Amino acid sequence: MIRTKPFTLAAIGAFGFAALVASGTLATAAPSASATISARQANFKKIGGAMKTLKDELGGSADKVKMLTAAKTIAAVGRAQVKLFPAGTGPSAGVKTDALAAIWTDRATFDGHMTKFIAEADKLVAAAGQGNAQAVGAQFKAMGATCGACHRQFRADD
Repeated sequence: MIRTKPFTLAAIGAFGFAALVASGTLATAAPSASATISARQANFKKIGGAMKTLKDELGGSADKVKMLTAAKTIAAVGRAQVKLFPAGTGPSAGVKTDALAAIWTDRATFDGHMTKFIAEADKLVAAAGQGNAQAVGAQFKAMGATCGACHRQFRADD
């Protein structure tokens, strides 16, 4: 029978723990381009769904709670979108995306559009919070214009 000294077991245990921590850190370092693009596309669908809810409410009962919930979704998801356009997640990634390469070659303009979108979404939340359908409608149009300006420059038409 071979006797192992306690120090040797402790050293092996410490090494194994350090290796586990290091491998866990590396595994979560960066999501793949495919995962990032999928998350980005899912978020745009959430924004689209919330925009549809607002449009439906403005054409119908203009329920304050539904409008506010939709506006908050747009603002929150818009903020998350900013982080979902890292280098390497454009058309060259080999994953289907409507994002044009111009996003990464003219990043300052793209970031300006995103900043403006978030500001307009925040104004939409404020208008929806007051429950004034006319104010929500006006801000809905203003925000939609911001979306359209970015799409014309940075999104491929299907």
